[in-house]
Amino acid sequence: MRDVLSTLLAVWRAGGTAGVGTVVRTFRSAPRPAGAAMVVTPDGTVAGSVSGGCVEGAVYELATEVMASGIPVLQRYGVSDDDAFEVGLTCGGILDVFVEPVSANNFAELNAVAADIEAHRPVAVATVIAHPDTSWVGRRLVVHPDDPHGSVVGSLGSPRADAAVADDARGLLAAGRTEVLTYGPDGQRRGEGMEVFVASHAPRPRMLVFGAIDFAAAVARQGALLGYRVTVCDARPVFATSARFPTADDVVVDWPHRYLAAEAEAGQIDPRTVICVLTHDPKFDVPLLEVALRLPDVAYIGAMGSRRTHVDRLARLREAGMTDAELARLSSPIGLDLGGRTPEETAVSIAAEIIAQRWGGGGRPLAEIEGRIHHELSDRLTTY
Repeated sequence: MRDVLSTLLAVWRAGGTAGVGTVVRTFRSAPRPAGAAMVVTPDGTVAGSVSGGCVEGAVYELATEVMASGIPVLQRYGVSDDDAFEVGLTCGGILDVFVEPVSANNFAELNAVAADIEAHRPVAVATVIAHPDTSWVGRRLVVHPDDPHGSVVGSLGSPRADAAVADDARGLLAAGRTEVLTYGPDGQRRGEGMEVFVASHAPRPRMLVFGAIDFAAAVARQGALLGYRVTVCDARPVFATSARFPTADDVVVDWPHRYLAAEAEAGQIDPRTVICVLTHDPKFDVPLLEVALRLPDVAYIGAMGSRRTHVDRLARLREAGMTDAELARLSSPIGLDLGGRTPEETAVSIAAEIIAQRWGGGGRPLAEIEGRIHHELSDRLTTY
């Protein structure tokens, strides 16, 4: 949703109605995950994608109809003898798309939701996508974390349904998961009939890049492309400047180990955080890695350097008291073997290793393996 939010808000603020198609459920090799969205504006402009091109035309037509009728529709797209050529998914997958009209009249909370997303505040939007009583379809709750300032805005149709869905949505939001939940018509947990799509808008995961070198600029660009909130940190103010790292969200002048320790103490490091140590200078990277490798849970820790640098670095870390189990968390030399040489090619190899670790990929050519192309992990963390 993040990539279409500005287009949707422009229509909303102008008092218009947009047609929004959102992937709510996928099966087999669907090309886009749950939460991917496409917006059709009143003048026919399109933003976003639900399938990478396979069914966009059909969703466009349906969104146009929904804008005119005001009636939301849950539509399944897949391959069959009748529709494979016209609107089928050539990849063989199946996806459910919920297409709804969105305006200030039926989604008054959109501006506040957008502000939460922009400010990196977690928020979930729960929308009824199927119900025996069609008047319930399209109703939504906006759910914030369960803290002293947490709140629920809107209603699905009954206090019982609101309470059940809000409770479950907070659980999904805490895990960063986006999915469809099933209830009885009045929110009964063991019933069937009502389906609610919970879109968890968790803050973007962080990428911390240490070392303000040319490779760091390329890695920062890759991180931004992958949806990370990128911070570049270096103790040298002459190198750590926003002008040198225009794609980074933050550029920090501080000793790397001190900055990382402070961020961890402040609760700013979570299991989605990736750490790229590009200094390849012992006085910076050894103290930094002592902190990083002792963090309880991060997604990735990689360090740049030659194999000789790697051996020397391990020796220094062992002298500092690091255990073999702690050192096993380190990816060094950083990146996958792509044969790259330039900073940009190296950044691609680092991004590839991060993706492979996130999804459990082996880094081999797809032509050499069998089975599913897209990996599915039960603890996937989304940022839509």
